[in-house]
Order: sequence, then structure tokens, then C-alpha cells
Amino acid sequence: MKKIRNFCIIAHIDHGKSTLADRLIEMTNTLTQKEMENQVLDDMDLEKERGITIKSHAIQMKYDMNGDTYTLNLIDTPGHVDFSYEVSRSIAACEGALLVVDASQGIQAQTISNLYMALDHDLEIIPVINKIDMESANPDKVEDQIVDLIGCERSDILRCSARTGFGVEEILRAIVNRIPAPQGDPDAPLQALVFDSVFNSYRGIIGYFRILNGTIKSGDTVKFFATGKEYEADEIGVLQMRQVPKQELSAGNVGYIISGIKTAKEVKVGDTITHVDRPCDKPVEGFENVKPMVFAGVYPVSADDYEELRASLEKLQLNDASLVWEPESSAALGFGFRCGFLGLLHMEIIQERLDREFNMDVITTVPNVSFKAYITDGSVIDVHNPSGLPEVTKIDHIEEPYIIAQIISQNEYVGPIMTLCIEKRGVLRNQVYLTTDRVELTFQMPLSEIVFDFYDKLKSISRGYASFDYHVEGYQRTDLVKLDILLNGDSVDALSTLIFREHAYSFGRRMCEKLKDLIPRQQFDIAIQASIGAKIIARETVRQVRKDVTAKCYGGDISRKRKLLEKQKEGKKRMRQIGNVEVPQSAFLAVLKLD
Repeated sequence: MKKIRNFCIIAHIDHGKSTLADRLIEMTNTLTQKEMENQVLDDMDLEKERGITIKSHAIQMKYDMNGDTYTLNLIDTPGHVDFSYEVSRSIAACEGALLVVDASQGIQAQTISNLYMALDHDLEIIPVINKIDMESANPDKVEDQIVDLIGCERSDILRCSARTGFGVEEILRAIVNRIPAPQGDPDAPLQALVFDSVFNSYRGIIGYFRILNGTIKSGDTVKFFATGKEYEADEIGVLQMRQVPKQELSAGNVGYIISGIKTAKEVKVGDTITHVDRPCDKPVEGFENVKPMVFAGVYPVSADDYEELRASLEKLQLNDASLVWEPESSAALGFGFRCGFLGLLHMEIIQERLDREFNMDVITTVPNVSFKAYITDGSVIDVHNPSGLPEVTKIDHIEEPYIIAQIISQNEYVGPIMTLCIEKRGVLRNQVYLTTDRVELTFQMPLSEIVFDFYDKLKSISRGYASFDYHVEGYQRTDLVKLDILLNGDSVDALSTLIFREHAYSFGRRMCEKLKDLIPRQQFDIAIQASIGAKIIARETVRQVRKDVTAKCYGGDISRKRKLLEKQKEGKKRMRQIGNVEVPQSAFLAVLKLD
């Protein structure tokens, strides 16, 4: 155990975590030159295309120092705020963390948030300044920021360039010297934390775990704490680039277990594995359940694919524990699922993964957050979507979730950022100058306001410099109304939203104008209306496609023309009664990009 080091790499998005992981793998000769590629741990096509890490990836490396061989278990983590749950799970399985900061950008919001998460778990922090080979790099200034933030000595901060490999050898030495070896008793009852799982169509569900106490051997009978289900450990081993089977693993190690589990519900991330004949007293603590922030309905395009979509979501949930879902139905879209996501990027990624990995064609409704409706009889209802809102007469008041948002930016963008936050009903809580030209703004604002387009707008007004991080603070009373969209008098429940009363009029007007462009013309007029209760607040009309029925009638009496027009009018009226309006998928997505 003294020769094992478990550590993760944490940083803001785009500060070079995955590139640093590449260099560490290269320096320890874990992969041959032939197997090596850029961002080798990002194994999803989606990650490579977007240049972001979506999943945490674990890999074991061997490093020789002073005649001893050390086992280094590295977990590379995502940097985007939407995937912070992946980071929290990785941190729970480690004793130390490399805190990577870009030498040209300095400390960002996500750096601070990930650092606090690591400090809460008492991890040993090794600060690393990356990208020092760039022309815009200013490592001395970034060093000042790190000293202010962590309170460490200047000599503790390592400088490197992950692209060229400069300084990576010092990082490996620091990992061995500064990160403590794992604590734990190999002879105690088995206690292993499941921090991730994947689905394999041939082998069933593969669980990734970190052993805190005890020893597990291949062929042992084990049970999962949360579900109480018992299994035989058919194969255990360690995670290198491929899975490497081992006969036994003891305390301090990170590995995988294959036990022929077929049903996804039986493996929960954060669960504890223990022996059946000699179980541990209590499960591993300090593992919190994920709280989804954004809810949206996901429906199959064809109703026959409902069961297939359910199976796809179950398999996806194994690989992404922060996805939460439950069945629901909609008048316009039929049967589907109500899914909870950590943010809009997370929602986009899940949609993309359903399409690529499972070939599922889905329609996603307008995302919203969950509200608490206090009823006049004293009960409280959680409202996840507009159709779940009780009648207005029964509601005493509604509360919505509020967040504390931290925004770090250059001081020249403070004005536009404040204007944006105040427009979104934000209240300035604090303003701190980290350095002469970098400022940290703390706002309290409603979560529902940042769900749509806040992140995009923030990036555009700050030319990509502002970084943003948030955590939920609690619920506050608010004045919400349900805004319905009617097509020819029929409500389209997939386009309904719960919205702040003052914003309802402008939102309804913009919705109608957008839908007018997107809904194809029919042979009858289509009235698009936005309504609050029985009150219509906006209207647009999609004009009918007309055929000139009087073309064949030349000359003669006016009554002949009128007769033809009357006949056409009758046909149009009948058509409107039985014709239904097809709403294209682009209309559901357009709501997200109204501006």
C-alpha cells in the first residue's frame, strides 16, 4: 500500500487537464508510441469533436523512482460546471489532486469550485501552472493568484507545459513525494466504493470501485449495500488502457468488477461493495446524491420506440449517474420520460449520445426547473412541468429555486455582466478584486433565469473571458404564471412554460413570431396565440395556401365566381375542423434560442 498513489486532475474547462494526462501516461510508458494519441483518455467521439471531457477516466500507471516502482492511479476529470458531479465522485476516490491553472488565463470560477470540493475531502493539493510555453503566459502573476487562494509557499507551485512535456517529470516526483499513500486495513472486512459503471453488451454491467478496507479475490461472493443483491465476482482487475484481470486486489487500489449483472437498477454509483460471509458494519459515507437542476421531457419520435428509449436511458444512466428520469405522458407527444439534467450542455450531450450510441431519435421539450407550489389546504407540491401546476384558485403561493452565482472576469466587462445579471433578476451580493484587473462578482439569482441562454450571453459579452460557477441556495417566493401556446385554439402542452409574470408578455410575443416562421403553411389559416389562463396576450396568423379556383371561370356573371369561392370556403371550414397542425421538431428547439 505504501507504493500506491491515487490522484485526480482538476481544473477549469480548457486549462489542459487531458493533455497533461497524456504526458503523464507517455512519461510512465503506460502506452507504446503506436497506441498513443492526443487526449487518449477521452474515448467518446463526442469528447474529441468538442474538445471537452464529459466523463471521468481512470487509468493505472507504473513509475520508477529511487529504485522503487510506484503504482499511480490517475482519474482525469471534466472541467465544465455541468459535469461537476463527475468531479465530486472522482475526488471521493482519491488522496490527492493536481490543481491545473492556465498560465495565460489565471484562476477561473470552476478552478475555485473544484478546489473547495477537494479541500472538503482533505485532499493534498499540488498546484500546477500549465501552458508556460505560450506567448501570452504570465506565470508570475498566476503564481500570486494561487498563493492568495491556497496560502501555499511559492516553492510548492510547479510549472509545466503539457504540450511540450517540460516540467512533467517534476510533477511525477511531486505526486510520489507529496501525495499520501492510501490508509486502510487489507485484513479488515471488505469495504469498496463504487464511483462509476459502464454497460457492456457481452459482459453486462462493469462497476469501477476504490477499495478502502479489506481484500477482494476473483470468485468471491459479494453484495451491494444499497440493493442487498448478491453476486459472484467473475472477474476483477485494474484499469489500464484496457481492463487487466488480477487474482486479488487489496485496500487502496482502484479496479473494476464484472459479475454478470444484467439490470441497470442494481448498480448505484456511490454504493458500497462488501463480502457476503464477512460484511462491513456500515457503507462508505460522504457520497451525496445528485440534484438535477434542469428538467425537460424526452419523447420518442415514433411511439413504438418507447420501450427501446427506456432501455437506452437505463444504459446511459449507468455511464452518467447524474441523469435522472421518470416516465410521463403529454397530450401532444404521447408517452415519454421526464429527465433531470445538471445544465443545458448536459442536456445537449445526453440528446447527442442517445442519437449516436443508441440510434434513438427523440424530441426534447422546453427545459425548466422544478418549483414548489403551496396549496391553500397547507400541502406542498413539487411542480416539474407546467401541466403539473394546480388550478390558480387552489394555489396560495409558489416558490422557485435560487442560486449563488460566482462570475470571474476582467474588470472591463463588469458593467455589461452586471446589466445582464440584473436583467435576469439577479441581486449583487459581493464584489472582490482578485488582482488589479480581475474581479469576482457574486450574485443571487433565480435558477430559472440562467437555464435558457444565460451562459451563452455571458460568454459573448465578455468575449469568452468570464467564467461562471453556481450552487443552489434554497427556495424563495415568486410571482409565476403559466404561459400556454395555442394553435387554432388547442393548447400545445409541450410548448407551455412557467414564467415570471413581468417577462410573460415579451416572451409570449417572441414565441408567436418565431412559431409563425417555423410552422409550415396549410390550406387553412393557423392562429398562433399565447395565453395566460383565459387571457390572450399575443397572436400571429400563418396564412393559408390558396388555390385560384376562379382561374377556369373567364367572363360571365359575377355570381358564377362567387359560387366557386363559396364552395372553396366551405371546404376550408371543413378542413379546419378535421385538419391538425404538425409542429416540427425545430419549433421545440427554437424556444431555447429566441434571441
